[in-house]
Amino acid sequence: MINIKTPEEMKGMREAGRVAATIKTKTAKFIAPGMTTKEIDEYAKTVIDEMGATSAFLGYRGFPAYTCISVNEEVVHGIGGSRKIQLGDVVSLDVGVDYQGFIGDNAVSVMVGVTDPQLINLVKVAENSLAAAIAQAVPGNRLGDISHAVEKTVKAGGYTVVRDFVGHGIGRTMHEEPQIPNYGPAGRGPKLKEGMTFAIEPMVNMGSAKVEILSDGWTVVTKDRKPSVHVEHTVAISEGGGEILTIPYDI
Repeated sequence: MINIKTPEEMKGMREAGRVAATIKTKTAKFIAPGMTTKEIDEYAKTVIDEMGATSAFLGYRGFPAYTCISVNEEVVHGIGGSRKIQLGDVVSLDVGVDYQGFIGDNAVSVMVGVTDPQLINLVKVAENSLAAAIAQAVPGNRLGDISHAVEKTVKAGGYTVVRDFVGHGIGRTMHEEPQIPNYGPAGRGPKLKEGMTFAIEPMVNMGSAKVEILSDGWTVVTKDRKPSVHVEHTVAISEGGGEILTIPYDI
């Protein structure tokens, strides 16, 4: 069953979204060559504390970090550690927080001095696929319309979507119904209704869609070790089009 948020709950979701987006934005600006992914995670933790939020990731099914930091061939769920950021890297930063009982979840792929046109285009296509999906988040559409918009955009760009991991409903808990694949036919699945809130998150690979999980039990990497990009917004189904809830405060 897909949870429909009341107007009061939507206020809470908007606030949580803004907090999560502000933390993501500040942390993304902090990323620079030479620092470790652990240093990035620790910086994010200080911003989470400053905003009066708590990480929605730390301790979730045993996850050991405050954020997910995935570099180049890492798709999602990367754990901050000793890996150093280098010029030319793409760093996918995923921030999810609990703020006053509601969850905000968002991700961005940060290009660190990237000059490779193929990599720049990969990020652009992923961002465009997210925008296309959000445009379908209107009452009366079907869930499959969101999924299909991602896949259509990614395929047109010459890339592939990860099938093993998906987006999800979101609210007072991180993962609510429904699951939101980044692929599939349009016109299928539950009808969208105002007040539904989703975490829409394309994961786009330069090469094969196939992935595997490293020995840490968390970090997902492309099987062919080619680059991957992850972008995400928390979105509400709205008459005026998908309402992006993860919009940062002015910083």
